[in-house]
Amino acid sequence: MEGAGEIRRGVAKPAVVQDVGNRRALRDIRNLVGEAPYACAIRKNKSGLHEHNTTCIARRPVTRKFAATLATKQQTSPQNERIGKENPEKKPESLLTSSNCLNICTDIEEDGTMVDEMEEMDQSGLKDVEMEDRILDSFPDIDSCDSNNPLAVVEYVEDIYSFYRKTEVTSCVSPDYMSQQFDINEKMRAILVDWLVEVHYKFELMDETLFLTVNIIDRFLARQTIVRKKLQLVGVTAMLLACKYEEVSVPVVQDLVLISDRAYTREEILEMLYLCEQEVLILNTLQFNMSVPTPYVFMRRFLKVAESDKKLELLSFFIIELCLVECKMLMFQPSLLAAAAIYTAQCTLQRCKCWNRTSEMHTTYSEDQLLECSRFMVDFHQNARTGKLTGVHRKYSSFKYGCTAKSEPAHFLLNADL
Repeated sequence: MEGAGEIRRGVAKPAVVQDVGNRRALRDIRNLVGEAPYACAIRKNKSGLHEHNTTCIARRPVTRKFAATLATKQQTSPQNERIGKENPEKKPESLLTSSNCLNICTDIEEDGTMVDEMEEMDQSGLKDVEMEDRILDSFPDIDSCDSNNPLAVVEYVEDIYSFYRKTEVTSCVSPDYMSQQFDINEKMRAILVDWLVEVHYKFELMDETLFLTVNIIDRFLARQTIVRKKLQLVGVTAMLLACKYEEVSVPVVQDLVLISDRAYTREEILEMLYLCEQEVLILNTLQFNMSVPTPYVFMRRFLKVAESDKKLELLSFFIIELCLVECKMLMFQPSLLAAAAIYTAQCTLQRCKCWNRTSEMHTTYSEDQLLECSRFMVDFHQNARTGKLTGVHRKYSSFKYGCTAKSEPAHFLLNADL
């Protein structure tokens, strides 16, 4: 057949290409076996054999180990093997001879210490990986118990929380944002949040709904000024939006009117919600960003790390809900708040400082980093019963929550050294 003996890039051309409609034969996409990975690395000589371009390859860093491997293996391309069979008198040249390898290494070493530096970098990289593997192996696998639970997403959980840590700053606001408001202040915000805690408890909503509600309120008030008459309406709307995002069953508008002690009419609440849907108020101000890492998502992960029981879990949530009421606690990131709440709860129950290496590794916070935040929490705990805002204390004083609020605060943390 005509053209059967012609060789182009190691593949025989077909004699006839059938014309099937508008289909055309695929072009050479340089994916053939033995094809040169770099255009300047190999070139053909007049005899059709491949010869090595030492000038071009010398620009690539070649270690002694790599050069010796190429020299001993004497790699040949399929094109040379085919030509060797057709013309046995001519022996295919090696892609890279030992003399060429020696010249390459000599040229690189004359120019500088590139080879040594590359070897040192490779060795240091391997040492770092080995060190990380040893560190991880020395800690218990907290997700092994959920290996058969598809909802635990064990394969991705570390990546998920790594993403949460990178993006949690987007959910934070300045602790002094109230200075931008002209008609409301921090005390009014505290009263609103304390009241919403009771509303949340009465409606038996999910824990994540409460944390998202407070986050929506803070992010909205940090960007939008309102009058005090509308503050409770903002809180009600924020809770309804959080319910739509987190809950399966959403409270009806008439229930919101009743819990507001009829301070707002059904029409006013619907008008507020309508404006939100029209991207004029809350959702427009927040740019529809409802997926933010609140302290709740970190609480769940860190409680698992701490191998918590029900008592530690309830006490940790009691402490962190006390922080929701206080505007100054906005100075701490959600992950730090969660870690400090669990640390404070552990100290409260065990009456001593305890923060093991496993908790420190998974939370990325040391005991010294948690101590400042923990002192605030102890102060809130000891004043929860006697203060003016007792919504959280009453909630956690019920039998449903194990009378957690009646536990003795960890006073010794107030005198601990930073």
